[in-house]
Amino acid sequence: MPEIIGDEPKSKPRTRAPRLRKPDAKDGAEIWALVRDCKPLDENSMYCNLIQADHFRDTCVVAELDGDVVGWISGHMIPNEDAFFVWQVAVSPKARGLGLGKKMLLHLLERDACADAAELKTTITEDNDASWALFRSFARAIGGELTDEPHFDEEAHFDGRHDTEHMVTITLPEEFDLKQAA
Repeated sequence: MPEIIGDEPKSKPRTRAPRLRKPDAKDGAEIWALVRDCKPLDENSMYCNLIQADHFRDTCVVAELDGDVVGWISGHMIPNEDAFFVWQVAVSPKARGLGLGKKMLLHLLERDACADAAELKTTITEDNDASWALFRSFARAIGGELTDEPHFDEEAHFDGRHDTEHMVTITLPEEFDLKQAA
């Protein structure tokens, strides 16, 4: 029974602590809609997001807040490397300011599927300030070194239709306190 203050019941506050979990195929459409709403992210097909949520669920994460998917990271271990590659990070405007991007990254690194990762890699265009801020903050929080270099070139790889993507590499210390880094 809710606590009564005066004549009004004290309502339970809505949570601001997102629930992080592995995605499943049923999340595909909601993930696709989230990515579409998070400019400047490149949109994939809904089918691509469905396959990521189904086939790569061990290295992807969704964040739910009040029953809605408000965060998403897709990633995978790079074959023949000890590196976890982050493909996309999407955070809904209604969940911004909660440190959700960093929390999702830390959550993924705690998973068995990422246990052999010595590095985290991602690609970022020069003008994506939000992504640069997230990954720099993440590197500082865990005590990792961040480096970058042009990787997928605007002309050589994208036929002039997309800005150059820089490969960002963050060394993952052998031991770091994930809870403290959050």
